[in-house]
Amino acid sequence: MQVLLQTDSNIEASQQMADHLKSIAKDALDRFGERITRVEAHLSDVNGHAKTADDDIHCTLEARLTGLEPVIVKENAGSAHQAIDGAMRKLKRAIAGVLEKHEPRSHRTPGEALAAADEDLSA
Repeated sequence: MQVLLQTDSNIEASQQMADHLKSIAKDALDRFGERITRVEAHLSDVNGHAKTADDDIHCTLEARLTGLEPVIVKENAGSAHQAIDGAMRKLKRAIAGVLEKHEPRSHRTPGEALAAADEDLSA
């Protein structure tokens, strides 16, 4: 799985931030295996350098799934790390739901698959 980080001109894309993204992407999405080919993170500061809100860092995550449409989630938070973490939780849940819909032979109901994704997030 390829993991890419893009930022706007108001957020510095450090190696530490890229490593954080890769680490949590691997932890959160590894169970989906080869079905995910790429994850792209887009970080932006909604208000530029003027810090006026607690949740002005915006993170959009896009996961490319083999043979399916991309899955896209968004999260706002007070820091880049918080925005990435929140968006990754949403992405994991969204991917579980999409894959469950496209695997009719699964023995789990969609509700059970989402509950399993939620359980993985709390671990």
